[in-house]
Amino acid sequence: MDVNGKAAIITGGGSGIGAEVARHCAKAGMKVALLDVNMDGANAIADEIGGTAVECDVTSSESAEAAIAAARAANGVASLLVNCAGIAKPGRIVGRNGPLPLEAFAAVIQVNLIGSFNMIRLFGADLYGTDPMEDGERGLIVNTASVAATEGQIGQAAYASSKGGIVSLTLVTAREFASQGIRVNTIAPGLIDTPMMAGLPDEARASLSEQPEFPKRLGRPDEYAKLVMHMCDNVLINGSVMRLDGALRMGAR
Repeated sequence: MDVNGKAAIITGGGSGIGAEVARHCAKAGMKVALLDVNMDGANAIADEIGGTAVECDVTSSESAEAAIAAARAANGVASLLVNCAGIAKPGRIVGRNGPLPLEAFAAVIQVNLIGSFNMIRLFGADLYGTDPMEDGERGLIVNTASVAATEGQIGQAAYASSKGGIVSLTLVTAREFASQGIRVNTIAPGLIDTPMMAGLPDEARASLSEQPEFPKRLGRPDEYAKLVMHMCDNVLINGSVMRLDGALRMGAR
């Protein structure tokens, strides 16, 4: 897919991986809409790249529909959706204070899994029946999972479940959307140097940096963004879950 001049929607675009994807999309000539609940961050990145910031709660049908409409009004129907919005709230299934509150588990599923599905269905509906590009392609969806989808650590029951759901959603969506020329892929990052990581003590960051086999460092958000752009360029990448982790395999703790 030649992305120059096309429109992109990035959820969680106000910080971290989403912000870096937005920068790469804009550099490639795309018209970028940054969807986030963090409007300070979204506005700052939009100002930086010449994009459009749109307030969006991905867990809400009404909010997501309004955000898609606002992005369409600003940039036209989008050809690329990158789902980066997500939360991570650790908690043991049974901890010192008893069982994990059900609402705590549900909150993570709601944002990470249901929120991604919410955007997928609305983005897909917008593209159905539009004029196809080369190879009959209409667009690309890139979801964000995690190595926790297959190697969830103790305390990651909710997070691992949500990311495992995204992995399982990838191929079935790619198969359904194939007739419309919409590709669907997922990136499963390992340890990426996001603002959440930046808040850790130096000792903890150093320990985490030793866990990948090679390179012995945290991943960078731009390395995720580069993979998104490669997926745009290579039409054969479809229905795939790609790890981005330096051969990291997470232990139980």
